[in-house]
Parts: sequence; C-alpha cells; structure tokens
Amino acid sequence: MKKIFDKNIIVIAGLMLILLVAGCGSDEENASEKSGNEKSYSEAVEHMITGIEPGAGITVTTEKAIEEYESLKGWSLEQSSTAAMMTRLDEAIQKQEPIVITGWNPHWMFAKYKDLKYLKDPKGVYGKTEVIKTLARKGLKEDKPNAYKLLDQFHWEVEDMEGIMLESTETGTDIAKVAKKWVEEHPDAVSKWTKGVEDVNGVGIELVSTPWDSERASANVVAEVLRSKGFEVTITPVDVAIVFKAIAEGDGDATLAAWMPVTHKEFYDKYTDQFEDLGENLKGAKIGLAVPKYMDIDSIEDLKPAE
Repeated sequence: MKKIFDKNIIVIAGLMLILLVAGCGSDEENASEKSGNEKSYSEAVEHMITGIEPGAGITVTTEKAIEEYESLKGWSLEQSSTAAMMTRLDEAIQKQEPIVITGWNPHWMFAKYKDLKYLKDPKGVYGKTEVIKTLARKGLKEDKPNAYKLLDQFHWEVEDMEGIMLESTETGTDIAKVAKKWVEEHPDAVSKWTKGVEDVNGVGIELVSTPWDSERASANVVAEVLRSKGFEVTITPVDVAIVFKAIAEGDGDATLAAWMPVTHKEFYDKYTDQFEDLGENLKGAKIGLAVPKYMDIDSIEDLKPAE
C-alpha cells in the first residue's frame, strides 16, 4: 500500500511539473506572438505612415514624430490628400489589414469607423486635447460689430461637426447643404450665437478657411447663420499658412479654423500680434497616429524601426 501511495505522489508531482512548464511556455509563446505581431505590423505597412496634404499641421507634426521616436526610425510619411488617405483606410478596414494613418478629430473617420483608435504618444509630440479657435482681423469689432459678436458667441461640439461631415460623405450631399439643414434643425444653438446680434442689410463679410471637411462644416454653418441676419458671406478656402496671413494682413475678416495649441502653433506664433483671438469655438479636438483596434498595439513605441 505504501509503495502504491508513493507512486501516486510521484505521478501527481510529475503531472504538476508538466502543467507548470506548459503554462510558462504558453506565456512565453504569447509574449513572443505579440512581439512578432508588432514587428509584422510595421513590416506589413512597409514602415509607412499614410498621411494627407503636405504643409498640413498634422503632416508637419508627424515629420517631427518620426525624428523624435526611435520606434519610427527609418519610417516615411506618405503625403497625398485627405481623400486618398481615407480611401486607403477604408480598403484596409474592409480587408482587416494593418494601416497607420495621421488621424484627427473632429472628422467623420471617427464617426464612421468606431473601432479606430489613437496610438499613445508618450513623448507628447502631438500634444493633448486641442481646441479650434476663432480669429478675427484687427478692427473687425469696430467695422462690423454684429458680425464680430456672432463670431465671438459661436461654439459647438465635436459631435455636431462630425455629424455634418459624416452625412455629407455618406449621402454625397454638398457640405454647404448639410450645414444649412443642421442650422434649420438646431434653433436653440443658433439663438445663443445670435443673442444681441442685430439684423443688417447686405453687409459683406469674408470667412477664410482651410479646405478640410471639418472647417468647411464650421464655415458653412456660421455663414448660414450670418446670412440669416442679413450678411453677404464669402467663404475663401486656402492653404493653412495663407489663412493666418490673410487674417493678420486684413485680407479676410475672420477664420474659424485655428487648431491650437499644437497643430497650427507655428502660424499662430508668427502672426500672434496681428489678429484678435476670440477664443475657442470647439473643445475636444485631437491629432495623432491612428490605427484600427484589431491591430494589437497601443503606443507609437510599440512600432518597430526599419532595419
């Protein structure tokens, strides 16, 4: 009986040892697989970040990120257009393929692709939460006080802007028409923006903006409200550098498109004494590198440098 008992102890101990070794092997294998996935993601995208137009704020910031992060050593930034980037993103998500893009919101990409996520930015290259500000040329308050007052009182939410962009994209409707519909459906918001604003008769005002959908949304919403008060509104889409230059030199009346404190810092600082800052018109804006959630990485530092 004692011998049988001793044999049972030996068998049980052996089984426990096998299970322990197997468990450790599984953990090591999982860790290896995760590390391998991270490396394969970088190789799969050919160490390429899919970006947008040259000169855009996020393009400039991403170039800095490539210089700052060891994990991005040897990477390149593909610069084309927002539309081209979105096409590439849609194709990758449809096929469940890896992709690294320059992301920002408000933008309809985050309204449409709920599984899109930002990679953590430990070095803070992309900053934290941003705001979009309204800037006016010097003297606008004196020249066109009612337009100034409305612009100063304009404020809305990320969801408002993204909703307009998404509807325009999904229905193929011009964003100006979607913006007009939004204004008609949100009288409470409009009443706050127009509080104390008197009607005018054909006073002209020019809004200078970038050609991005986010800024097209805000410019067209505000333009529609200004028109309801009797203003004749012109929206002029130009490169971001020209936006700031135009307001600083008085060639345009105002812009709703200043992303701060990171995205447009270079331009803001260059002309900071030559325009009037009316403050934020939207909180919660953000920029950074983004990937689909099916990619098992969380940080820019999870990527691998090109060898």
